[in-house]
Amino acid sequence: MARKIQVLLIENQSLTRLGVRTVIEKETDIELIGESDNATDGFEKFRTLKPHVTILGLRFPDSCSIDDLDNYFIEDPKSKIIVLAEHAGDAEITKALKKGAAGYICKDVEPDGLITAIRTVAAGRKYIPDDIAEILTEHLGQEDLTPAEANILRMIVGGMSNKEMAYALDVSENTVKTHVKNIFDKIGVSDRTSAATMAIKRGLVRVDL
Repeated sequence: MARKIQVLLIENQSLTRLGVRTVIEKETDIELIGESDNATDGFEKFRTLKPHVTILGLRFPDSCSIDDLDNYFIEDPKSKIIVLAEHAGDAEITKALKKGAAGYICKDVEPDGLITAIRTVAAGRKYIPDDIAEILTEHLGQEDLTPAEANILRMIVGGMSNKEMAYALDVSENTVKTHVKNIFDKIGVSDRTSAATMAIKRGLVRVDL
């Protein structure tokens, strides 16, 4: 009998964990060997259980999993991790894939999509759903924001004026205006409201709800 694909689920929302568990329990070739609702305990379970595939929630109250991905690959360079996100923000997808994630799915994924993702990643391939791939393609070639521009964009989302940003950063308003213009050019918008909307939609700025 073929060995089952062993899956570890690390996700803080209990309803999401229940949904994933219910879907996996119906499969004969996949088993859920562990669950965790927080990042610290989840990483310890990862180290102890050594799963074939880890489904990792994107955000926890005290951390963002994309920022923590390096730790997983330091522990096991061959880790097969599927990032589980609330929505498809392309900046987050790109960052997760660059850091080594093998797959990226959203919480509204259909059961068949979840199982396909697990089997695909377990087989050593990448899994990106068609709708998420379209988002990546749409923004392909757009320049990354510099750290200074990313900081300015966060402030724009926070509703700060150029004058307020200049004061907070201890720079001139002209410097802020230059950054704002560069941001608009890079993300393809022409005003601050559109910039804030695009930043949230694409995951360029983290918004904790």
